[in-house]
Amino acid sequence: MQNIGTYKRGLPLQMMKKTEKITYKKAGVNIGEGDRFVDLIKPLVKKTFRPGVMTDIGSFGALFKLDIKKYKNPVLVSGTDGVGTKLKVAFMADRHDTVGIDLVAMCVNDILTSGAEPLFFLDYFATGKLKPEKAAEVIKGITDGCAEAGCALVGGETAEMPGFYEKGEYDLSGFAVGVVDKDRIIDGRGIKDGDSVIGIASNGIHSNGYSLVRKILFDAHSFSLAKKFHELGSSLGEELLRPTKIYVRAVQALQKKVALKGMAHITGGGIPGNLPRIFPGNLGALILENAWPAQPVFDLMKLLGNVPAEDMRSTFNMGIGFILVVSEADTDRTLATLGKNGQEAYYIGVMSKKIKGVHYAKI
Repeated sequence: MQNIGTYKRGLPLQMMKKTEKITYKKAGVNIGEGDRFVDLIKPLVKKTFRPGVMTDIGSFGALFKLDIKKYKNPVLVSGTDGVGTKLKVAFMADRHDTVGIDLVAMCVNDILTSGAEPLFFLDYFATGKLKPEKAAEVIKGITDGCAEAGCALVGGETAEMPGFYEKGEYDLSGFAVGVVDKDRIIDGRGIKDGDSVIGIASNGIHSNGYSLVRKILFDAHSFSLAKKFHELGSSLGEELLRPTKIYVRAVQALQKKVALKGMAHITGGGIPGNLPRIFPGNLGALILENAWPAQPVFDLMKLLGNVPAEDMRSTFNMGIGFILVVSEADTDRTLATLGKNGQEAYYIGVMSKKIKGVHYAKI
């Protein structure tokens, strides 16, 4: 048996050739830069704190005290997501102040569908070599998103992993926790034949379908981010980095006026892949695809990529970022309330027991 402390061929470890001193910094991890990064983001993070936050940034675990007087029978709702290959566009543009908003939006819009109030958020930022100023731009976006959603950024993890990521690149993921009273959970079980489908406008592609976007614009056509299209009214870079809308405040205002039966966040899979997740199996949704204004960016993708209509619908939100199902009697009140809260909304369809899944029709 080989002795412990002996090399494979029997050469004692102390006789092996010595190298120069190798430190963690020489291996690619700079703890000092990590500390400086924390100092840069502390003021940003503290601005998101809300009642219930019990620990400062830097603790091993974040403590949050739930207001039990506000909720009679509280149920916690959690969601996690990332930004996806939209990050590749941020790297190309060397712009990093918007993808953090996307990260928060993808998580809080998901838990909002249950009727939950977002409470707090945690992020994970991983890169090959930490650049504190660039990373702070990302966190600034996250804090902006948290402020918009009314939740606190209570913690996160920054990982510096040399050799794991391409130079100048990073990855992001996030985790949101919210709360809703048990008897106010919105799960779609009350949706009935004849109920109205209300769509709230997106502000573009949001954070899904970017693999197809990059294939069309950069692989097939070799466009630069500076390329301008009259139809867009902006450069490609500006259009593609437009951050995902956060619908929390408008929906919270609506909940005080209308009994919401179901909600869907329109992400990967589009309306056909997300709306059926919230209604009973004995119903279908008839979507009136001309019921809302077409957004030029989707027409551009379809034209430049010769993308089939079915692929467009199942890849992109097509201009509708969030869907609500309400009773027919609440349709006008829903549209008016959303409008007063700064959201363009449209009657885009009806629930029907005569169909299954999602069907499209022109009007």
